Amino acid sequence: MSKTYFGTDGIRGRAGHHPMTSVFAVRLAMAVGKYFGAGNGQHRVVIGKDTRRSGYMLETALMSGFTAAGMDVFILGPMPTPAVGRLTHSMRADLGVMISASHNPAEDNGIKFFGPDGFKLSDGAEAEIEAILESDALDEPSQKIGRVTRLNGSAGRYVEYSKTTLPDWVRLDGLKIVIDCANGAAYKTAPEVLWELGAQIIPIGVSPNGYNINDGCGSTHPERAAQAVRDHEADLGICLDGDADRIILLDEKGNVVDGDQLMALLATHWSRAGRLNKNTLVATVMSNLGMERYLEEQGITLRRTNVGDRYVVEEMRAGGFNMGGEQSGHIVMTDYATTGDGLVAGLQFLSVLKASGLPASVLTNTFEPVPQLLENVRYAPEMAPLQAQQVKDAIAKGEEKLKGTGRLLIRKSGTEALIRVMGECEDPALLSSVVSSIAEQIRKQGNP
Repeated sequence: MSKTYFGTDGIRGRAGHHPMTSVFAVRLAMAVGKYFGAGNGQHRVVIGKDTRRSGYMLETALMSGFTAAGMDVFILGPMPTPAVGRLTHSMRADLGVMISASHNPAEDNGIKFFGPDGFKLSDGAEAEIEAILESDALDEPSQKIGRVTRLNGSAGRYVEYSKTTLPDWVRLDGLKIVIDCANGAAYKTAPEVLWELGAQIIPIGVSPNGYNINDGCGSTHPERAAQAVRDHEADLGICLDGDADRIILLDEKGNVVDGDQLMALLATHWSRAGRLNKNTLVATVMSNLGMERYLEEQGITLRRTNVGDRYVVEEMRAGGFNMGGEQSGHIVMTDYATTGDGLVAGLQFLSVLKASGLPASVLTNTFEPVPQLLENVRYAPEMAPLQAQQVKDAIAKGEEKLKGTGRLLIRKSGTEALIRVMGECEDPALLSSVVSSIAEQIRKQGNP
């Protein structure tokens, strides 16, 4: 079934513009309430959000829609996405909602849903919700109106749970850690966890004002944290994004460590400990070819999926695998969480760091990456540049040039009007030429 509103990670857009409006959010909540069979007062939904000012608008609208549909609502306040997934399950809620546009700028926002098992809804469920949204079913009044309760102490529950993901013997005493929370959902919880485990912390991005989320900080802008690592002679840096479901590490020199290097390290560590289910790691088509070659040498199978952490999780659940993720920093470990959890992934790395006694720069140099180049090309939403013959010809020409030496991946973003052109090749000059020529054609054909 095709979908109009749901993308690869819920519904997302510019706040105040359709579909990120209060009117749409009310109707969406009513449709979701209908889908989950609300109406007898026994159904409950938990709602978390990041720190965007528009979160207040959407939170209030969703509360109205859910209560109108007969659902009891529990408000969590600012909360990391993985915490919402976990609390949905632990509180026996029928539904979890996270209001966030993740790593996007403050003017954007989004809504993503978790089912009663704590996992994100399937494509089929989202399509059925859209069908209800467009039907006359919303005009049928509920037999009972739900209630709203603000759940105090939910952040503390996540803090305590996060600490339990480490073995009892692991303490962070003696480590100096820069923690960049992107002025987002984890601005309180992440520093608290690291401090309570004994680390000396240098916090960055912990003063949200509703408009500065991801603004020059966090996993998409690690430069400030990297400088802090060098200035404070820290052992490492941990950069989260706006909803704290992804992580980018920094070694003690301030060098960026992406999700591929972290996944390769943790998968190898878990494999040697007999913890990696079926000795398999799940990653997307964007993960570096160098990681694939390294894992093969370690006897670890790599399963690739489409881009999007939801597709990684679907493959993990279908195959019974317990580790997967994306180069961008979504690291999913279903032993601990139902979705990517930047803080928990960071704690797993710290566990390996403490056990090894090695500096982060040595530990994270897991494999030699094949040169990879990614160019994001913005296009006008009403245009379809990938259908243009000039773009098709440029792609075919690029594939022919890289044949036998590399690969190309061209895809539309599921959350923004962007086309991502990614290439890998042992020859950096050839790679740059191929990617730039395709990107230029897309730029020409994608803007009026």
